[in-house]
Amino acid sequence: MPKIKKGDEVMVITGKDKGKRGTVLRVIKNERLIVQGINSVKKHQKPNPATGIAGGIINKEMPIHISNVAIYNFETSKIDKIKMSLDSQKEKKRVFRSTGELIG
Repeated sequence: MPKIKKGDEVMVITGKDKGKRGTVLRVIKNERLIVQGINSVKKHQKPNPATGIAGGIINKEMPIHISNVAIYNFETSKIDKIKMSLDSQKEKKRVFRSTGELIG
């Protein structure tokens, strides 16, 4: 079970966007993430009249490695670590290490 999933709120802990927060849009092979507003680059797009794509310069989010982000805990307003724990039905659940709360 991956520790960071689509829809989680994460904070960048290293790199050019250090300190920024964003929501995970996509997980790529359990090691890279596309995060909203993080690691964005300008891409020069060629026009393609067949598909209706206009040319120009577009902003695009590029993948970031999972080790460069940490999950954000709204209760403590800080980044936190995750641990796996078993619930009453013997299913794995993700839990914040500092507070013991389940991750939604």
